[in-house]
Amino acid sequence: MYQHLEVEQRGPVATVWMNRPERHNAFDEHLISELTAAFQSLGASDSVRALVLAGRGNSFSAGADVEWMRRAAGYDFDKNLDDARALAGMLRCIAETPKPTIARVHGAAIGGGMGLAAVCDIVIASTAAVFATSEVRLGLIPSAIGPYVVRAIGPRQAARYFLTGERLSAAVAERIGLAHAVVAPEALDDQVRQITDALLLGGPKAQQAAKELLGVVSHSTLNDELVEETAQRIARIRGTAEAREGLQAFLQKRPANWVAGES
Repeated sequence: MYQHLEVEQRGPVATVWMNRPERHNAFDEHLISELTAAFQSLGASDSVRALVLAGRGNSFSAGADVEWMRRAAGYDFDKNLDDARALAGMLRCIAETPKPTIARVHGAAIGGGMGLAAVCDIVIASTAAVFATSEVRLGLIPSAIGPYVVRAIGPRQAARYFLTGERLSAAVAERIGLAHAVVAPEALDDQVRQITDALLLGGPKAQQAAKELLGVVSHSTLNDELVEETAQRIARIRGTAEAREGLQAFLQKRPANWVAGES
C-alpha cells in the first residue's frame, strides 16, 4: 500500500514505520504524502486505539531529504508554498489524529524529525537519540514544525535551540519537556508497550475528548469563558454511554468494556 512506510497492527495498536533507512528516514514529498494518508486512515479506523510513529534503520528521521531540498531550491515561490503547505498539513494531521500518538525515537531526530516527535502526544526516546532544530545552519527556519516544538518545550527553550541549531541529547530533551521518558535502547520497545498498555485502559471517546480539551486550554487565557467551556465539556461527556460504563465498571470493580475488547 505504501512505498516508504510499513504499517503493523497488533491488536488495537498500529505502528507506522518510516522505511527509508538508506536516507535516515528523511522526508520528501512522497513520504509526506504517505504519512498524511496513513494517519488519516488509521485515525479513522475503529480497530485502532493508539498509534506509534517509528523509524527503520539507524535514525528516527533526519528531517528533510537533501535531494528534495535541492529540488526545492529551484522552485518558484508558488511551488515552494505548495510544498510547505503539504508539510504543514502532514504535521497537523498527525497532531490532530483523534487517537493517542507515541513517537518511538532512536538515533537522529533532526529538523523536521524533531518536529515529527513534537507533534506526537507522547515521546519515548532511547538514550542514543539526538534532537536538533538545525535549520538556521542551512539558512532556513523551523517554521512548519515551530508551533509543535514551542508547544512541547516552551518559547524560552525554543529560542535557544531555534537560534543556535545545537544538538540536544535525550537527557536534555527529557529535561526540557520534549521527551516523556528516556530508556536504554534495548528497553525502548518495552517502554513503548507500557505506555500503549496504559492508553488501552482509557475510554477511547474520552481520550479523543481529552485531546480536544488540550487544544482548547493550551491556547486560552484562564477567564470566565474558559471556565464555562470546561464545565460544558465535562457535562456533555458525563452523559455519554462510555462515561456511564466507566463509572459502572469502577463501582463493580471490573474492567470497562473497552478494556475487555467489547466496545
